[in-house]
Amino acid sequence: MKKVLITLDYNPNSEKVVNKGQELAKLMGAEICLLHVLAEVRYYGMQYEPFMGYEGYAFPVDFRIQEEFVKVAKDYLEKTAAHLGGENVTTHLAEGDTAKSILEYAESWNADVIVMGTHSHGTLEKIFLGTVASSVLERTEIPVYMVPTGEK
Repeated sequence: MKKVLITLDYNPNSEKVVNKGQELAKLMGAEICLLHVLAEVRYYGMQYEPFMGYEGYAFPVDFRIQEEFVKVAKDYLEKTAAHLGGENVTTHLAEGDTAKSILEYAESWNADVIVMGTHSHGTLEKIFLGTVASSVLERTEIPVYMVPTGEK
């Protein structure tokens, strides 16, 4: 095993995930790729007439918002790579559905293991919404190293 893919969101507990992923990579003598997925932010730039009494999209939106989201995400990845010392660390920014993007990149990068954090979601939220972690686990053949990040 020579490739460890560490997935990151903007939760402060991501530091725990990154540190555990780095420990695993050091034990394996593996390279690391830090992956962050941006949701489909292009929809925020669309303008609609008010509908169902909702006027949220009836105002002009700055179409450069996508560029700003990308810039912030790249900065986050760069700072995280620097936190790890930058040696044997690359970064990748994807856009779209989070679980699908993780699975696609893990496969294309030939990851040997995916490192993910698990947040403390309520039972109802898990039933109705699912979680990124469970979606990845259900659909991958690549081993997944889960790091619990919730409050005890």
